[in-house]
Amino acid sequence: MDLESPVAAVSRFGDKLLYVAEQHTGRVVALDPASEPGPVQEVLDLRGKVAQGNEQGLLGLAFSIDGSKLFIHYNNPAGDSRIDEYTMAKEVADVSTRREIFALKQPFPNHNGGQLYVDANDFLYIGFGDGGLAGDPLNSGQDLNSLLGKILRIDPRQSGTSAYRVPADNPFVGRSGVRPEIWQWGLRNPWRFSFDMATNDLWIGDVGQNVYEEINHTADGVAGANFGWKLREGKHPFNDAAAPPDAVDPVFEYSHDDGGCSVTGGYVYRGASISALNGVYVFADYCAGDLIGISGERGATQPAHGPLGLKVAEPTSFAQDADGEIYVLSRDGSISKLVSK
Repeated sequence: MDLESPVAAVSRFGDKLLYVAEQHTGRVVALDPASEPGPVQEVLDLRGKVAQGNEQGLLGLAFSIDGSKLFIHYNNPAGDSRIDEYTMAKEVADVSTRREIFALKQPFPNHNGGQLYVDANDFLYIGFGDGGLAGDPLNSGQDLNSLLGKILRIDPRQSGTSAYRVPADNPFVGRSGVRPEIWQWGLRNPWRFSFDMATNDLWIGDVGQNVYEEINHTADGVAGANFGWKLREGKHPFNDAAAPPDAVDPVFEYSHDDGGCSVTGGYVYRGASISALNGVYVFADYCAGDLIGISGERGATQPAHGPLGLKVAEPTSFAQDADGEIYVLSRDGSISKLVSK
């Protein structure tokens, strides 16, 4: 496939194509995953309009439930985060309809997050890292007046002079000194989160610092969870700090001693091609490349886990189509589909 630095991919209602974000070119392209290598169709071209830093660029995309709106998450040339909306004209974004929904100043060029997700209510979830550098010097993860180090939940519909609304059932609505957009908090850099198609449970791959990578999980409807950063890394104290009393333990962690360096969060498999994977959360590590499966059973304090016997070089992200099948994106430009042997 003729792709450059693919970093996110999503499907669209009523459409067999997979829509891919190229991080450093700033392009959104569409391809038929059933036709490899197949042609690549340009959907949106932001070349020259996105930052070119190592962790910055075009980082995420999502569609409204009916497929009529495209949302993109990117860093502008100054390095700040932007969420824009475009109306789709068939399979191409109409650039004349661009509307800025969300703007956030980034203090440093790393840990910018980038994930987007739209739920059945057409609410938009946005992932932001702690803003960068090492050790979260701004204490963003534990600061409820900061949007950094959080997953946000907004209604992207315009309301008067505001480009978006805040859902009334967000966990911190009405609380003084707290940003009401916050859905989950205490994250370092949520590099890919997803919702289980069958249960709506939330799964988060949160990048650690020097020692531990973690997978976080909450059941459907659980909001306001504090995952502990920067007071801890994984299940362990960070710089001898005491864990916050409300901290939610990761459902799984692994050490850099095992060969990993940066978690790439994935999806719970709900496809028909590999029955043995049904209900298994699949993720990887950018350095190790091995695909790992975790049992998606709720309430398991030590969920079953293990390698799937599959390896992808430098996996940057995962995607899931409307049928629940899973794809793995690689820095080398390839997109691989999980299939049975």
